[in-house]
Amino acid sequence: MKKNWWKYLAVILLLYCIIAGLWRPLNPGVLQVSPLAMKAGNTQTFTVSTYNTDFDANSGLTAYIKINDTFGIQNTSLDIIAGNELKVTFDVPQKLPHVLKTTGYSMILDAKNYGAFARPNAVTITQETVDIAGAIAAWPQNNFGKFNKGDRAQFPFRSILYESIRNLFYHVPMWFGMTFLLMGSLIFAVRYLIQNKAAYDLYSMALVKVAVLYGVLGCATGSIWARGTWGTWWTFQEVKLTVSAVALLLYFAYFLLRSAIDDEANRARISAIYNIIGFVATIFLLFVLPRMVEGSLHPGNGGNPGFGGEDLDNTLRTVFYPAVIGWTLLGFWLAQLTYRTEIIEHYFLEKYD
Repeated sequence: MKKNWWKYLAVILLLYCIIAGLWRPLNPGVLQVSPLAMKAGNTQTFTVSTYNTDFDANSGLTAYIKINDTFGIQNTSLDIIAGNELKVTFDVPQKLPHVLKTTGYSMILDAKNYGAFARPNAVTITQETVDIAGAIAAWPQNNFGKFNKGDRAQFPFRSILYESIRNLFYHVPMWFGMTFLLMGSLIFAVRYLIQNKAAYDLYSMALVKVAVLYGVLGCATGSIWARGTWGTWWTFQEVKLTVSAVALLLYFAYFLLRSAIDDEANRARISAIYNIIGFVATIFLLFVLPRMVEGSLHPGNGGNPGFGGEDLDNTLRTVFYPAVIGWTLLGFWLAQLTYRTEIIEHYFLEKYD
C-alpha cells in the first residue's frame, strides 16, 4: 500500500479531473453582435445572442458599450427576445473620448444572476472628428464600472473555444507528461552510461515508449481541437504543430536505431547517447523555438507561455494542474509495466533462444 501510494494518487487525480472537468459549467458569454459597425451621433439597435443564459424580466439586465476603463455607453432600451437573444439600443454621442476616428469597442452585459460578461471588439464606431476634451466635458454620467458579480466557480467563456476548453485537461497534460517521461528516460540513459547496467537501458526505453504514446495522444487531441477552433485538422503554418511532429520523429528514429543494432551492449550505449541528444533537441523544439516565432495560433503567442490570466484562470487551474500530475503519474505507472514486460521478454529469450 505504502509503496504504491503514487498509483492511487494518479487514479484519484484523474477521476477528479474527469468529473470536475465535465461537470462544471461555463460562464455566460456573448456569442454574436449584429450589426458590427455604426457611426457616432446615431442611435443603433443591435441583436445580441448569448451563451449559457436564460434571461427574463427579473434578470436586471443592462448593456454597455465600453469606451475605456472610465467611460461607457449604457443602453437606452433593451428587449429580451428569448433567454439567449436580446435587442439592445444605444444612443452614441457625437464625440467619443478616444484618439482614433474608428475603433472597436467591447459590449458588456450585466445581470443580477449572471454578473458581467463581455465580447471584446464587438462593435466598431466611427466618429467624424476627434475631440477628447469636448467629449469628456459632455459625457453622460452613468454607473459604468459598478457591475454585478457572477458565479466565479464556473469555467471561463472563451470565444471560438466554447465547451472545447475542457480539452485543456487532456491535450496539454499529455505534452507535460511526455516531457517528464523523457526527462526520466534521460536520467536512466545517463545512469546506464555511468554504471553500464542493462536494467537502466530497458527502463529508459520503456519511458520513451510511453512518452511517444503521450506525444501521439497529444497530437491527436490537438488535431481534434484544431478542427473545431481553427477549421483544420493540421496546418504546417502553425509552428508548434510542426515542431511537435519533428520531436516525435526524433524518437521514432530512436526505435529504428535500436532495431538496427544487434549487439546489446552497443545498442544500449548508442541509444543512451542518442537519447541525450534527442532530449536536448526536443526541449529546444517544444519550449524555445515556438517563443522565437511570431504568428502562432496557440495561446501564449510572442513569448508568453500561455499561463496568464487571459489564457488560464484560477477555475481552470484547479483542474489543470491536478490533470498534469495525474497523467504524469499514470505515464510512469505505464512505463513501469512496460519495463516489467521487457524484463520478462528478455528472460524467456535468454532461456529458450
